Amino acid sequence: MPLPNNLMFREGVQVMRMDLHTHTEVSHDCHTRLRDIPAWMLRTNTRVIAVTDHDQHRGGPELTRIVADLGLSDRLSIIPGEEITTREGELIGLFLQERIAPDLSPEETVVQIKAQGGLVMLQHGFDPLKRYRLKPEATRRIAEQIDIVETFNSRLSRQRWNRVAATWAAERHLPTCAGSDAHTMRDIGEAWVETPFRLIRTPADLLAALHEGTVQGRWTHPLHAYGLKQWRNLNGRFRREG
Repeated sequence: MPLPNNLMFREGVQVMRMDLHTHTEVSHDCHTRLRDIPAWMLRTNTRVIAVTDHDQHRGGPELTRIVADLGLSDRLSIIPGEEITTREGELIGLFLQERIAPDLSPEETVVQIKAQGGLVMLQHGFDPLKRYRLKPEATRRIAEQIDIVETFNSRLSRQRWNRVAATWAAERHLPTCAGSDAHTMRDIGEAWVETPFRLIRTPADLLAALHEGTVQGRWTHPLHAYGLKQWRNLNGRFRREG
């Protein structure tokens, strides 16, 4: 069966979606199989995702190899990343070459990301109900080292925290992005940046795409999101076993 290939155009220009905060089976709290993701990306026109598993790095490189084996490297871009647990909350590193250990200080984590040529992304940092958000005092200390701010996260407790993040980023003239924080496959692409199609291979490629893009997304109340996650996981298990 051929894979879907949902193309989208705006005023004659091919556009794509980028989701820079996703989880896979490599995360302890997610069951999304890496091999199932490329077809879903094509179906939803989510041509770029960052694989940001909790304190793990191997998901991004493994998915990149799967995409290459399927002959899709000219259509899909995978950014290897990690959602890193620092001693004062989480940070995301993008374009990482290897895993960064948890439980470092935020400053040490930033140094490790930059040493690999990566980008520092601040995700869901302004929602006080997010258990692992980066603490406000830590955010202030590393503010000058942040490269990208997630200004739409589909899983925040209230939509207003996305607006707070957008204001914070605008005051500092920082690039903004969206992240679904996907923990099931169908969550991937629920938050996105729409931008003209291009392959994303380097940090410079990503920053250029963000500059031309528009942050969009669908917010889901956390209680509803939790119920959806349980249903999608159960439904996916039945399909695999059927």
